[in-house]
Amino acid sequence: MADKRRRQQLLRELISDHDLGSQSEVRAALAARGVDAHQATVSRDLDELGAVKVRGADGTLVYRLAVDPGPGSARSRLDETLRQFVVSVSHSANLTVLRTPPACAHPVASAIDLAELDGVLATVSGDDTVLVVAAETLPGRDLAADLRSRAGLADAIPTPPA
Repeated sequence: MADKRRRQQLLRELISDHDLGSQSEVRAALAARGVDAHQATVSRDLDELGAVKVRGADGTLVYRLAVDPGPGSARSRLDETLRQFVVSVSHSANLTVLRTPPACAHPVASAIDLAELDGVLATVSGDDTVLVVAAETLPGRDLAADLRSRAGLADAIPTPPA
């Protein structure tokens, strides 16, 4: 168990200090620090640490740790995340659907979850789509308008289907 803790602590440091975009790169970085880990072990460690792939400054996908900063801090970063990744917002009943570029839905869903917005019950993310489930007291239309505005898409309000 001590080996696992040591490996995961080293993995946290590597992900925080370096742009590692694949499990092969993670394994190589661990090996350079004297830790030999199989691909399945690296995959499990990344999952247990809450590592997610996000688009780096140069546009490539890199691993980052999803840290829970608390709702106050998370709310202040929610708008930035939505502006960075959300390309469209639509709604139906108490549901809101956010579209993102491929592989960008998870950071958006995570940002919404961490912000603990009033009336939001849950998010479900796929590769390029986030489904936001609102409480019955919060119409999807209102939630969509709020998220659309936060994403800087206020002028691009889609017309609901007839």
